[in-house]
Amino acid sequence: MTYVVGREKIREYARAVGDTDPLHLDVEAAFAAGYPDIVAPPMFAVVYALPAVAAGMFDPEVGIEFSRLVHAGQDFTWGALVIGGDEITTTVTVKDVSERRGNGFFVFESVSVNGDGETVCTGAWSNIVRAA
Repeated sequence: MTYVVGREKIREYARAVGDTDPLHLDVEAAFAAGYPDIVAPPMFAVVYALPAVAAGMFDPEVGIEFSRLVHAGQDFTWGALVIGGDEITTTVTVKDVSERRGNGFFVFESVSVNGDGETVCTGAWSNIVRAA
């Protein structure tokens, strides 16, 4: 799944989470720091990666019962910075499906790369489906 990173989306995200770093808001500050456009905050990864993860979670073959789903956590490893105008492509794999005490555990891995083929973020998205 590909997401084109818009300058205004970066600004909206930064403002929504209270991030006042000028690199995320001000083009001139980004230029002065040597970037070609504003820089996305690290957790902007949720914006470009989550649609691909959600597609995997909703895949009937995965078998998640959403009425009992609990988000268990996320872990990210960041690489190259995400800059306004980047095209980020995210692929998702099911890394683990297991059961403990009747609960289902589902871990998805997302790998997001920019147009230059550089990995910008790898994520592990953990979910628990509570026993009926």
